[in-house]
Amino acid sequence: MVPVLVGGDIGAYALARAFHEHAGIRSVVLARVVTRFFAATKLADVRVVDVEDQDIMVAALVALARERAGERLVLLTNADWYAAAINAARPTLEPLYDIVLCSPAAFARVESKEAFQHDCESLGIPVPLTVAVTPSQPLPDDVVARLDALTYPVVGKASSSADFHFVEFPGKAKVHHLHDRTQVTALIDQLRVAGYAGTFLFQEFIPGDETHMRSLTAYRDRSGTVTLLATGRVLLEEHTAGTLGVPAAILTEQYPDAMDAMERYLAHIDYHGFANADFKLDPRTGTHVFFEVNPRIGRNNYYVTAAGASPAAHVIADLNGVTIEPVRVTAEVLYSVVPIRLLLRYLPDADLRRRVKRAARRVLARPLMSPQDRSARRAIAVWGFTLNFWRKYRTHYPRYREDGI
Repeated sequence: MVPVLVGGDIGAYALARAFHEHAGIRSVVLARVVTRFFAATKLADVRVVDVEDQDIMVAALVALARERAGERLVLLTNADWYAAAINAARPTLEPLYDIVLCSPAAFARVESKEAFQHDCESLGIPVPLTVAVTPSQPLPDDVVARLDALTYPVVGKASSSADFHFVEFPGKAKVHHLHDRTQVTALIDQLRVAGYAGTFLFQEFIPGDETHMRSLTAYRDRSGTVTLLATGRVLLEEHTAGTLGVPAAILTEQYPDAMDAMERYLAHIDYHGFANADFKLDPRTGTHVFFEVNPRIGRNNYYVTAAGASPAAHVIADLNGVTIEPVRVTAEVLYSVVPIRLLLRYLPDADLRRRVKRAARRVLARPLMSPQDRSARRAIAVWGFTLNFWRKYRTHYPRYREDGI
């Protein structure tokens, strides 16, 4: 079995590391460039391919399958656009690969944040108040009224991350924080001028800082069993435009209510493969509010591996038809891509700071620092990337804010 990973970010490296640690398997990675995450790696064969072009990506995957004829190839990704491109090319790729992605129908429901909202409401899963807008069309009066009635600030994001992938305009971000109605109008105008034809969502902002955010990773196998559920408290998010909202540090904690909700949701849409959910503890009600489910594993997936539940084990068992005991992660580990001293600057709660310090001494999960992948060149690249977070936070988020914005 050979994992073939599309994309070269931290999450792809963490997956390659998981397969290597679990089964001694060396992956093949297709990426646009050899990123610092894969610098001088021994865990994967990295091939430079223009994976941003769907036709080139598919042709490269077909060529790889011919080259490795006779081997069982398993295709994975942890990025929305690549997942969409792979799903679109299923008729070509399915004869060549075991594709660890949900069906196109399930993908469409999950990848559309608007459809996700509707499904959650029907299942009684809490979601924020949301107004859906199609910027390329005149706004109906009822949509204008609902935007006017929102309590600000609000969060703005594309319904489909894949559709938003190639849209460019000044100030584009993965998530937009908007403080008044004027800013909402200006963003809608920018989206229209940029040619964005999809749906854009404006959501109620759930109060609370970043430590109220939560992350969930799940795997549902081909028999319909959810074999993996792991949750964690986000301690700090990234704040550059392209990575805004991506967890930079997570402390694993078990949230049974969120796990139960995810099991119901995945069964409702007959999902297969990895799913990654973002949700938040609403301090006003004490309930977990779900924002979205991504139809792939998350960039921060190494917190699951470090907690003793290797994602690779669940893929291998599923594809081999082997029964694996369902796991709900309970072990406490600290996952971080940022220096711990930097992380602690953004944790004003003294009890939480002490808990994080204890966890860092006990089990500190750094996804890029594999003991099986050591070399001087790699150490320089990884530490350079890690220390650069001091500059990034000084530029984009220089001090803690209660709203995390």
